[in-house]
Amino acid sequence: MSVTEKVGSWARNQQEQYAHGEQRPLAGLLGAMGVYGALTTAGAAALRASGRPLPERVPLGDALLLTVGTFRLARTIAKDPVTSPLRAPFTRFEGASGEAEIAEEVRSHGGWKHAVGELVTCPFCLAQWIGTGFVLSYVAAPRATRLAGLVMTMVAGADALQFAYDELQSEVTDS
Repeated sequence: MSVTEKVGSWARNQQEQYAHGEQRPLAGLLGAMGVYGALTTAGAAALRASGRPLPERVPLGDALLLTVGTFRLARTIAKDPVTSPLRAPFTRFEGASGEAEIAEEVRSHGGWKHAVGELVTCPFCLAQWIGTGFVLSYVAAPRATRLAGLVMTMVAGADALQFAYDELQSEVTDS
């Protein structure tokens, strides 16, 4: 048995022991981790080649701005109706899941399409990718990154105000 066959046999055995008969896209998830690692490495290498120094520290205001921006952009990509065409090749529409958000089910079971479907419907999963992008962008172009982060932070703030307004309006009209 060749090394390739041994590795393939080992991987299939791990899949079977892990998944308990469920269709889990371990190979696709491994591929996603590889893509993330490659993109992060390429971004870091590009920054190093540019000669831009890393910041000694990130001001708290910038960290908060980019944190809220990461939260809002991850939810926009994963849950917003307007971004559903980006998710459509990997998901199936299930219905509304909250104010201005939709629920989708991963369409393909197994393989890389399933892994991508899980990634693009999970704001928690997307946050790492988006946060990494924000950090790399912040080092390369801090002013432009602050503006992009500001837009998403403003959207998150507006969302919070919409919920507060709806709650107040319900209290006033229901009494």
